[in-house]
Amino acid sequence: MDNFKDPASPAKEKRANNHQDHDSHCGTDVARARWALLRQVLKEKQLDSSDVQQVSVRRFSSFNLFSRSRVTTTETGDPSDGPWVEYRSTIFPQYSALLRDNLGPLRVDEVLNSFDNTGNVYVRSVIERNRLDGLLLSSNVSTRVVRWDNEDDVSSLEGRFDVVMCADCLFLDQYRGSLVDALRRLLRPDGTALVFAPTRGDTLAEFCRLAESAGLCVCRYDNYDSNVWDLHLKMQRESKEVYDENIHYPLLLTLTHGSTPALI
Repeated sequence: MDNFKDPASPAKEKRANNHQDHDSHCGTDVARARWALLRQVLKEKQLDSSDVQQVSVRRFSSFNLFSRSRVTTTETGDPSDGPWVEYRSTIFPQYSALLRDNLGPLRVDEVLNSFDNTGNVYVRSVIERNRLDGLLLSSNVSTRVVRWDNEDDVSSLEGRFDVVMCADCLFLDQYRGSLVDALRRLLRPDGTALVFAPTRGDTLAEFCRLAESAGLCVCRYDNYDSNVWDLHLKMQRESKEVYDENIHYPLLLTLTHGSTPALI
């Protein structure tokens, strides 16, 4: 049986063509602005152009939930790893953590590698430094690299974790399915995975679909913390020119086995 298709009217075709022309111009403008962003970084200029800031995802940098201060240390190490920085909660100042970070301007390598931040967090040295400074609840802490798509890595740790956490790692299409499989297998039967990520187009929704197809119970929380939610609403009201909920506001997903959702 042939499919019936209503022929488009000249008026509809004209509107469609106009819309396509507008999209092509917008795409060209965005591409031009992004090249300008890269050019300014390479030339070590300040990123003060409004056109450039509009297309940079870094135009909104923080909810300011933590204060940052450089930590003086005599430890030897690779200076390319960046200095030690103390992050202290502004809401609960009794809590802090030490991270390797760069408080200066953006570096060229950061910009060139920003499409995939895998490996940018120096987990082993960070955990060891926080353990030595007594900032962890337990002194018996170990670290290892686990690739989601590596069968040996995942199978050796299968079913061993009560809680698995990950943040902002749903945007790469080629790894989304292996992340779902790894989370499903790493959790104990009564374990919970906590995933923080912005919607970023349909990437979060696609991850949820994959997780549900794998038999996991997925719950989404927009308002999971009153302080963060209040800051989110404030940014929507007062900083619309730099704040884009689609890429800047992390939602919380909980993943559990079975049909019982995790309570937070």
